[in-house]
Amino acid sequence: MGQKLFSKVLKATFYGQFVAGEDRDEVIPTVAKMQKFGVKSIFDYSVEKDISKEEARKKALEHVKDAGQVKSTPLNEVVDEGTVAKTHRKYNVYEEFADRRQNVVSARTYFYEGEQECDRNCEIFCESIDAVASTTNGLGFSAIKITALGRPALLLKVSEFIAQTQNFFKAITGSTWENLVLSKIDEKRFLQKLQDYGIKTDSKMVQEWFKSADFDQDGFVDFYDWTEVIDEQKKLHELFQVFNIKTQKIEPLIVKLSDEEEQEFANMVDRVLRVVDYAISKGVRIMIDAEQTYFQPAISRLTMALMRKHNKEKGWVFNTYQAYLKNCLRYVELDMHIARRGNFHFGCKLVRGAYMEQERQRAATIGYEDPINENLEATANMYNRVLERIIEERDSRGPGKVSVMVASHNEDSTRFAVQLMKDKCIAPSEKVICFAQLLGMCDQISFSLGQAGYSVYKYVPYGPIDGVLPYLSRRAQENSGLLTAAKKVRLFPFQITIVNESIKII
Repeated sequence: MGQKLFSKVLKATFYGQFVAGEDRDEVIPTVAKMQKFGVKSIFDYSVEKDISKEEARKKALEHVKDAGQVKSTPLNEVVDEGTVAKTHRKYNVYEEFADRRQNVVSARTYFYEGEQECDRNCEIFCESIDAVASTTNGLGFSAIKITALGRPALLLKVSEFIAQTQNFFKAITGSTWENLVLSKIDEKRFLQKLQDYGIKTDSKMVQEWFKSADFDQDGFVDFYDWTEVIDEQKKLHELFQVFNIKTQKIEPLIVKLSDEEEQEFANMVDRVLRVVDYAISKGVRIMIDAEQTYFQPAISRLTMALMRKHNKEKGWVFNTYQAYLKNCLRYVELDMHIARRGNFHFGCKLVRGAYMEQERQRAATIGYEDPINENLEATANMYNRVLERIIEERDSRGPGKVSVMVASHNEDSTRFAVQLMKDKCIAPSEKVICFAQLLGMCDQISFSLGQAGYSVYKYVPYGPIDGVLPYLSRRAQENSGLLTAAKKVRLFPFQITIVNESIKII
């Protein structure tokens, strides 16, 4: 079959169902058609490089510098060695998991191909933002992945730095995950902690430590003070400093990165800032996609810093939370606490998650706790609990302070969210809860909600045929059981009816 005929057939079938077009002009009719039914758009330039497993492994391991076991004295004097070692194992690069596409069906993977390629990805994201701005009348979103904008191995290191500083904070304050946001320590108590360790020091040194750690200058060091990550005046290792109770000096918690790594991290942050600033200048909201758990501390910390910067008046930046994680609700609680303390809008996209099989295999092989919920029922319960907690936060802070996107193809989750809005007397026009599905999937949910006046979006992939074949391949795998489930799928429009501009659950 010739290339032209192949393209024509594909556009009339599989490509035509799951991809809106090759470029901005081809996307416009699809976007306009959906808008007529009350469905808005999230643009996603879905071109990927289809590289071999060996090439993927090579790219992932290239130039990786493992500092080895974190042996910083201030950390090991306070946190037990077992906790330090276990944390380090999780946030390390392993050859057998270098190809991050392995056992992942529904998510795109970026591999580091140099700083120029990252710059090009930054340009592509900005071009996608232009497409959203010109076709959606200010109603659309654009989605980005942080791993497209820098070396993923650096995100691993930064994630470990964050995890190890949390270990230190919990140890020095005597807190646990359950009371982390409430824990804080003042200068006097910190001095007592030092004395408990048999260390004598002068108050001037303690004051210097507090000055560096007490970001909001309230006289306490608490969890909120440990959430700063963007400071253009500091190098990465200077962002994570603790008091060394052995040398009685303020020292980096982590092994100093090389000058090259410091520059690459600065470049990554600069690209993220460039994309987000550009989106907001165009009136386009941004969603930061979630990725594997070993990247997520760095991604979430960076995203929260972006929220703090941009979400003062409205929700421009959204973070993504994965309900299949045992700690999903905990992560949401911590970030809502940060948003509440910083008095900015908390934007959340709630998904089930795309890396379950890979995450489980990696945890079992390397030797740390499986981060995934035990079964589908536990994940469904987590999804609902997070939704309920976010609505509680909305009730506490008031309208306009939190919003959540129910990004799900699960009918039960959609019904739960709709019923929750009804129970809490939340009008669809408030847009505290919105909904999202992929183009070509679960249209019966999307268009029923759109016609009923709810805020609903479609992820709109676009790009040339040869560039989106990996994306289409994943959709084919994901929808292998679609025909079998067709009877169940078709029932949804008749289980939701429009009654006085609201949805009635039957």
